[in-house]
Order: sequence, then C-alpha cells, then structure tokens
Amino acid sequence: MLRNCVVAPPEDDRDKLTLATGFIGSSSPSVPPRRKRRLESRSSAKAKCSPPPAKCRLANSANAATAAAAASRESLTHQQQRKGCQYGGDENKSSEKTSRDKIEDRMIDRTIKLAQRCVRLREKLIVGLAVLAILFTILLVMDLQLDLGYSGHHLLPSHGRVKMSEDPERDTVYNNFRRKFLQRPNASRELASGSENNNNNNNNNNNNNNETPAAASPQLVVESSTKSSQPPHDAFEDLQKLLLNADDSRMDDFSVIKSEVLEDVEENPSVAELKHLKPGKNTTLLDKFHMQIRKRELYSKGSRVVEDLLEFMANQPIVHASEKSGGTQLKLVMDYPNKMQALFKPMRFPREQQTLPNHFYFTDYERHNAEIAAFHLDRLLDFRRCMPVTGRTLNMTTEIYQVTDSDILKTFFVSPAGNLCFHGKCTYYCDTSHAICGSPKDQLEGSFAAFLPDKSVVPRKVWRHPWRRSYHKRLKAQWETDSDYCNMVRELHPYNEGRRLLDLIDMSVFDFLTGNMDRHHYETFKLFGNETFTLHLDNGRGFGKPFHDEISCLSPLLQCCMIRESTLRTLLRYHNGPIRLSNAMRESMARDPVAPILWEPHLTALDRRIPIILQAVRDCINRGKLAKDEKNDLGEPNNTETSE
Repeated sequence: MLRNCVVAPPEDDRDKLTLATGFIGSSSPSVPPRRKRRLESRSSAKAKCSPPPAKCRLANSANAATAAAAASRESLTHQQQRKGCQYGGDENKSSEKTSRDKIEDRMIDRTIKLAQRCVRLREKLIVGLAVLAILFTILLVMDLQLDLGYSGHHLLPSHGRVKMSEDPERDTVYNNFRRKFLQRPNASRELASGSENNNNNNNNNNNNNNETPAAASPQLVVESSTKSSQPPHDAFEDLQKLLLNADDSRMDDFSVIKSEVLEDVEENPSVAELKHLKPGKNTTLLDKFHMQIRKRELYSKGSRVVEDLLEFMANQPIVHASEKSGGTQLKLVMDYPNKMQALFKPMRFPREQQTLPNHFYFTDYERHNAEIAAFHLDRLLDFRRCMPVTGRTLNMTTEIYQVTDSDILKTFFVSPAGNLCFHGKCTYYCDTSHAICGSPKDQLEGSFAAFLPDKSVVPRKVWRHPWRRSYHKRLKAQWETDSDYCNMVRELHPYNEGRRLLDLIDMSVFDFLTGNMDRHHYETFKLFGNETFTLHLDNGRGFGKPFHDEISCLSPLLQCCMIRESTLRTLLRYHNGPIRLSNAMRESMARDPVAPILWEPHLTALDRRIPIILQAVRDCINRGKLAKDEKNDLGEPNNTETSE
C-alpha cells in the first residue's frame, strides 16, 4: 500500500522515470543525479496539468465517501489548473498588450503635455519680446527727445550724462552774440508804439525823409520804421581783407575754409554716370532732372532742365490727385499725363499773416509761398540744394474733386460764404475749423514741388540734426545751454572730417535768413557716400516772422566758428551790392505764376539779416585773435620761469 496519494505523471515521463529508476520510489538510481533531478522537476511541472487518476486509494481512510469527495475536489482543482494552462498564454499576451498600450498612452500624454508647454513658452516668449521692443522704443524716443544718452550715438560721453546749465554770463562768442541781439525789444511792438506816437505828434516831421507818418498798411509802417532806424552801412572791410588772404585765414578758433581743401571739387559725378543711365523715348522731364543730380549739387548753375521742369509743373493738366501719407499737415500728390508727379501744398492764409505769437515752431502752419521763396533763395546763395518749386492756381472742382478717388472726397463741403472747402486727414489742422477753402469759390493757390528720385533707384540716408531742437514745451536741447557743444560734435562721424560740418553751417545760414526753426533731420544721397551735400527740404515753416531775427538758428556758426569761403563771399556780395539780396529775390520770383511770392517785410528782413551773419563771423575772428594773443602772453612768463 502506498503511503501517499500522488498524481501520476504523464505516460511518457513515467516511462522515462521508470527506465531511469527501475521502479517508483527506488533509491538506487541508474542515471546521474543531475539528470534525475531535471526529469523529476519536468514531470512535476507536467503533473499539474495532467488529468487526475480515476480513483485515489487512501490506505488510512475508512470512509469511502470522504475519499470520493476528496477525489472530486482534487479533480476540480486539476481542471482549473488545466484551464489555467490552456488560457494562461492568451492572458499573458493580453496583459502584455495592455501594458504596452498603457506605456504608449503615457508617452502620448507626455508628448502632448510637452507640446502644450512649448506653445505656452513660445507665447510667453513672444509677449516678452514684444514688451521689450515697446520698452526699447520708448527708451529710444526718450533719448531722442531728452538726449539721455542711452542710444550709443549721444553727443555726451556716458560718464557725463548729468547736464548742468551753463552760466548765461559766461564770456563766449555764442553767449555774447545772443545777449547782444536778444536784448533788443520786439520790432513789431516798436512799430505799434511808433505808429501811435506818430499819430499823436500830428505828423510834425513830415518834411524829414527819414520819418514818414504811419499809415494803415503794415507795409508802409515797416518801410517808415526801417528808414528811420537804418544804421550806417558797414562794408565789413576786415572780412574782405580776410578773403584776400583766405589761404592763411585758418586760426585757432576760427576758419574760413575753401572747398578745395576738404574735397576734390573736380570729382563731381552724376547719377546717370554712376548708374549708367541714358535717356530714352519714355524718359520724362523729371527723370532727366534726376539723372543730372551730381555729387556736390542737385543741378548745375543755369540748368535749362530746371526751368523746363518749373514750367511743366505750372501748366500741364492734372489727371489724378491723392493725399500724401505721413507728415503733420495736408499735402497732395498730383499726377500728370506722362506719369510725372509733384507735391502740392495748398495756401492756408494770406502772405501778410505772421506766425501766431503763442504757437511753437513745431505747431506752426506750413506756408506754400515759403517753399517757393526758399527754392529761389537757395539758388541765389549758390547752394542749389533745394528741389525746384513753383506756384500754381488750381480749380478745386476740376483739378482736385473730379480727379481724386481717395478719402479726401468725404471731407469736401461748401462754406457759409459759398466757397468750396476740404480738410483731408493729417496730424495738425485737418478738421472743419481749419479747412482749406477756395478764394473765390473754388480757386486755390498752392506750391508744386518736384519729387526726389525714388529710394529704390537712388536711396537716401536720413540723419538726425546735431542742432535739433527739443520739440518740447518746457525742455531745451543741450546745444541751447552749452556754448562748447560744437567740440563734442566735431568728435563724431561724419562731422570730424570732410564737408559735412560746413554744409550744416551753410544750412544754419539758410535757415536764419528764412526764419525756419523746424530743422530736426536732414538727408543725403547714399550713392555719393558721406562726401556729398545735404538736402534743404521742408522749408514750409520759414518766412513767418519778418520783424524777428531768430539768432538761435546761427548756433552752429557761433559755436563752431567756421564758415565756407564761398558762402562768405556770397554774403559780402549781396551786402555791399551792387545788387542787394532783396532785389535779387524780387527779380527771381517775379517769373513765378503766383507772384508776388513774399510780403515786402520779408524781403527787407533778408537785407537786415545778412549783416547779422557777417557780424557773427567778425566776432568769431576777434575771439580767435584774442585767444591767440592770450596764449602768446601766457607762454612768455612760463618760458622765463623755466629758464630761471
């Protein structure tokens, strides 16, 4: 009888085991122990999945029912084990698939979260860059307006940003000259008080040629006061002698410089030569003008193309009109039949109206006649840096209203006086209360200026003017409180070499004669490099104060104490005659279609302002001589002390 009831191994394993041991339970193996153990483990593993025996004989059990129940339970257990063996592989496979899917889902979730984080990070980065750009722009604007020195192009070194106001009593050419002329009372007030005094005195001095009774016309008042207060003529012989020895005129604090010293005057190529352009059948008159622009001038002296261009702009029909984008005041672009264009500035008020006393220079009206007069003055001074400008009277109905298709049409209306008006869209004075109206009805006068070459053909560079005003109601620019400002400018490129600084001094002379305080930027042609002239553009705010001389416009001349020799010769020629500058301007502007261009007091102011410029040159020369003598005097004692 067997001691235990065991599950019989499968037949094949049992046979192998029988052959190996001789009988079950034998302790005398005929095979090596290692192989025996391997066979036993294999048989025990297979026994779990083998069917149970038909009857389990229990030696020590007396109850057959108990044995049968145990056998049935054993049989059920073996069946469950067999099912587990049959379906275990599929369950393992499904569990492997489930775990693999879970891993893939986790990877997808992580990828999605990472992408979302990248999108959020990119959005935050874009917002941060936008904020930085806005702050940087604000900083640059503040630097340009307040001259804080953060842009890297400041005129003041980084260690000297604390700007102290200069003592106005300091002994400098700029301060002395400014005090001398700013202490004069306002000429317009003198005229008003003079006219009242003349009326109260019952014209007692009518026989005197130098004093005439004041009339209702402001022009007569100006002429009478000019005659009565005209100082004796100063020929400035010292300056004439200086020009005779112009080669030896370079001093310590002042220089009369010839153009030949700084540049090769003979090297004067044109746009056509550098761009290899030739006129063709479809070349317009404006294209011909553009091709003859040279390195040192916009047009040559006595150019016939300029006269033809002026006549063309004044007489040719207009086929289209549109508002020019940008700018502070209204301007229109006029198209001609052959695809030529001109810039139109309309007339706002009569020539006799002066700049309002409470207006800043940056809010003043632009005058169409100032553009015309500035072109003629620029040509008479032999600068030739202004684009050609002519006057013309338009029919607003046929030459603006009927040929435009822009938003200007929405701004047209008829005034209570029956005149056709419009105001367009711009920064200043483009509303119903500042409308531009015909006089009479739909007749409108304005200036037509030729366009510069397209920037894609002849690119230009815009420069910030070193003597730019603050354009602020309460702040002043640095040069207004520092007489030594020019010393810092001379250290900067391109003012430390070449002709650029002399060109700015020419521009200051030009602006002083016109009374234009609105000179914040200037432009040059990139094609010619830095050794080229500066363009005299945007002169519409000149000729507004005929009885006031704006000395601050001469700051570059007074602070740098240098001038071009040809400019000084031209000023002396118009001052000493035989033709005065006012007469030359009258003769030149008489050919314009809307002549007379200027109010007579403006022409008188030109003759009055020339000796002021010459006096500034004289003061610079005297200061240079004085400084040279002081250096010589201080050098002698030092030499004696060292010798002792």
